[in-house]
Order: sequence, then C-alpha cells, then structure tokens
Amino acid sequence: MKVFDLDGENSLSVSLFTDVTNSKELLNSILDGSLKLEVSFLNALLIPDVFPLLAAAQKALISKSRDSLSTRTLHSELVFNYSGSKHITESLKRCGISETATYILAARFNASPLEMGEVSKLINGKEIDLEELKTQANQAHILKHYKITIQELGISSLGDAIVCRIAARDAL
Repeated sequence: MKVFDLDGENSLSVSLFTDVTNSKELLNSILDGSLKLEVSFLNALLIPDVFPLLAAAQKALISKSRDSLSTRTLHSELVFNYSGSKHITESLKRCGISETATYILAARFNASPLEMGEVSKLINGKEIDLEELKTQANQAHILKHYKITIQELGISSLGDAIVCRIAARDAL
C-alpha cells in the first residue's frame, strides 16, 4: 500500500493485487450496495503508472468540492474520471473491475492504515508493489481504449497521454 497526498487535506491510499480470485463477488457486492467499505476497484491492466490515477482522483475531489459529482460516490467518480469517457456506465464497466478480473488496483480516499487493511481483507489475491504497474499494463488495450497513436507516444509517455484525456474530457 502506498499513500499519496493530493492537496494537503486529502490523500489517496492505493494497493495493487494480482491473482485475485473473488472479483465476481466484489463486483456483485458493489452493484447490490452490500460492500461495507467505500473503495474504488479498478482494472489495473489499464493503468500504466500512478500519475493518471492521481489526476483522476484530483478531478474527483474538485467535483465533490463543487457538489457536481457525475456519479453517486467519490469512489465511483474516481473510476469514471479515469476512463476519459463521458458515458458513466461504459466508464465503470471498462475501467472498473469485471467478473473475471485477476489484476486489481484498490484505492480509497483519506484511508487510515486500518481501513486499508480491511480493504486488503476483502480481496482474495496477492498484494504486490505499485512498480509492477509499468510491466503489467496492457499497452495495446490502453492505446485502443484512449485512442492514443504511436506518433503521440513519440512525444509523450503513455501516462501523460492518459492524463491529457482525463483533463480534457469535460472540454470536448
């Protein structure tokens, strides 16, 4: 687990899991509202590094401060913002976990170590270092999802290209 300070008042705690075997149960508990903790579960195959996630988190906090969340909760707003799409349902399906996901990133705003321990207990998988994002991300899937061209990668990183789409979504 790693904690990132976002703006002096808020933080984002992030844990990365592999070999997850209960993603179907996690997804069902999110959908039926029985998940006890507020937490974002993201498809880690779409996350090449933490920077785009932090940009999406900051955008979610700004939306909350303006009382203009597009989704019901701050944690679902994080998943929605990471997607770069204007379609909420599509965003949550693409960037959130699926029934068959085995590689999951869990994120929680302003979490104590005890609360992140509770999040870890929910997931039947092995927690790994966030540095693994660089090697495990599915670049072909990311390029397709965000419509990133090879020419763009010649002048910027994959993470920077995703951040541009996250930041520009509302302007387009």
